[in-house]
Amino acid sequence: MEYNLADLFESVVDVVPDREALVYIDHPGTGAERRLTYAELDAAANRIGHHLIDAGIRPGEHLGLHLYNGVEYLQTVLGCLKARVVPVNVNYRYVEEELVYLYRDADLVALVFDAEFGDRVAAALPQCPKLRHLVRVGETADMASVLSFSEAEAGSSAERGFPARSGDDQFIIYTGGTTGMPKGVMWRQEDLFFSGLGGGAPTGEPVKKPEELAERVAAGGSGITFFPTPPLMHGTSTLTSFIGFNFGQRVVIHRKFVPEEVLRTVEKEKVTSMSLVGDAMLRPLIDALKGPMKGTDCSSVFSVSSSGAVMSETVRRQFQELLPGAMLLNNYGSSESGFNGTATADSGAGQSFRIRVNARTQVVDPATHEAVAVGEVGRVAQCGHVPLGYYNDPRKTAETFFEKDGRRWVLLGDMATVDEEGVVTVLGRGSQCINTGGEKVYPEEVEQALKSHPDVYDALVAGVPDAQWGNHVAAVVQLREGASRPSLEDIQSHCRTHLAGYKIPRQLVIAETIRRSPSGKADYRWAKEVAVAADR
Repeated sequence: MEYNLADLFESVVDVVPDREALVYIDHPGTGAERRLTYAELDAAANRIGHHLIDAGIRPGEHLGLHLYNGVEYLQTVLGCLKARVVPVNVNYRYVEEELVYLYRDADLVALVFDAEFGDRVAAALPQCPKLRHLVRVGETADMASVLSFSEAEAGSSAERGFPARSGDDQFIIYTGGTTGMPKGVMWRQEDLFFSGLGGGAPTGEPVKKPEELAERVAAGGSGITFFPTPPLMHGTSTLTSFIGFNFGQRVVIHRKFVPEEVLRTVEKEKVTSMSLVGDAMLRPLIDALKGPMKGTDCSSVFSVSSSGAVMSETVRRQFQELLPGAMLLNNYGSSESGFNGTATADSGAGQSFRIRVNARTQVVDPATHEAVAVGEVGRVAQCGHVPLGYYNDPRKTAETFFEKDGRRWVLLGDMATVDEEGVVTVLGRGSQCINTGGEKVYPEEVEQALKSHPDVYDALVAGVPDAQWGNHVAAVVQLREGASRPSLEDIQSHCRTHLAGYKIPRQLVIAETIRRSPSGKADYRWAKEVAVAADR
């Protein structure tokens, strides 16, 4: 047995076959749901794995998952892993041009897609000659001739009987593409198991042999319910689901994020561990708990974690007033590194995002790759279990991955400093850094200050070309419902209590809503376009 995700999953199934593994809540408010035990989920994945083999999909070929959250998503991922087919996430918000890029860049030969996206899939197909096998989930008149998911299942065996697998088998995660075209991060499954899934114990000691995972599950009990609320297609939620499976515990998923339905599920299913993405998801939960869902029993919640975006200090405080027993964790990681560390308790309280990183993470000079001195600015890097590189992008791979001291490293996009205690202060993405009058401003720090304003619901910060300063700091702000419209002077006065003068926004744009991805990640391209247009 190797550190292969399918092998590991099957080892857990064999010790807790009758334990509930997956609960799926369909369209919020309908009451429709599906519940599968570990044995049932294993059998369902076997059927899809055998279908792929019977359809001529060969080991190492790529299958795209163009789906909303659902049983079919995780079932297909597991089926791919069993059949040694490489799963590839597809952003379901993409339109035809973006889909053509991703389908072709990823060399997809197969696609499982929700019927709702049938028209976009049909439009992209003529430009993707390698894509030869399609399976649709749900009904659509336009693509009724395409094999349905239920038909694919019905004709396939529920038994295992797959060829031997390897820890070298790949898993590809496409980045969100919020700062450019998405890139496919190529992981060996063994590396992903240790970097993205914590080696079977994200908060404890990683396993020392593959067989130990099932031994731990057999020796432990049940009672933990994981609830990844963002879309599975953004990677983090899929990995969170696998963390739950590695513990032999229950995973709950919703088709879409609807705050009121999330809270109903927390109460009904006694959710203990919930994951989300920053203020964009936490704020609506707070509003619901203060309003229509006031009195909902969320006492089962032990932890709420965020990755991909920061839960600001102001919003964390508001949530903990409502759920004082819940621990809030700002986790730090990426598609390229997995998990790097967790923010300190005081992170965001009048200061930047401060991380206690793991032993494999350093702040390095991007030119020399040597560790920076205390207080110097560098880039976050991680060694050890890191990806192989970017699929179909040797240039970007060479820029991002390097060898040092006999170990493989990945250079992340975040600029940072490190203090005497080894705590890393994340300044922000170098690609989003605003140079104003020779001073560097990182949007995330300004956004934290803006969100602490009582009238501000959400905010993004961008640099706008400026004849005097090169660029000036622009704040694109969404106000709280019923809030008075603040002036630029009001916003500046508030920010001066948190930020140095050169970081203060010189432009204020009030937007009806802040545009983010379905997972809550910032869309900085949109923010800059809005700010530049308003400055004309």
